[in-house]
Amino acid sequence: MLDNEVFASFVFYSALLVLKMYIVAIITGQVRLRKKAFANPEDALRHGGAQLCRQDPDVERCRRCHQNDMENIFPFLFLGAVYSLTEPTLLTARLHFQVFFVGRLVHTVAYLCALKAPTRSVAYSLAQVPCFSMAVQVLFAVASHW
Repeated sequence: MLDNEVFASFVFYSALLVLKMYIVAIITGQVRLRKKAFANPEDALRHGGAQLCRQDPDVERCRRCHQNDMENIFPFLFLGAVYSLTEPTLLTARLHFQVFFVGRLVHTVAYLCALKAPTRSVAYSLAQVPCFSMAVQVLFAVASHW
């Protein structure tokens, strides 16, 4: 399977994206601990009392970043895998995967560091372009076989 260079490239960027998501999850947990803002009563009790079962703006920012990753990276994983089966050129496929990866990386940094607008929305939009392109190409490839 990894002899297919397009698919191997997809797997590489997908693994990087999943690692990035894990890092955001770890950051969220660390911010929870630092801010003493726990989502579950049992965690709050373990760390100081029921009053620590509360929301915190910094924790919520991390959670929204992670949620946004799930809303965008999971579809990419499907689209990229199917797109890899349509036999695109390696250069074109890598460009799609790299643009998505860089867009999501910048989006995460902009979200977690509260960078000035419109950094986050530009990064989000940039990452949507290859997804839209892959979706259209997959649809054309499937339609051409009917």
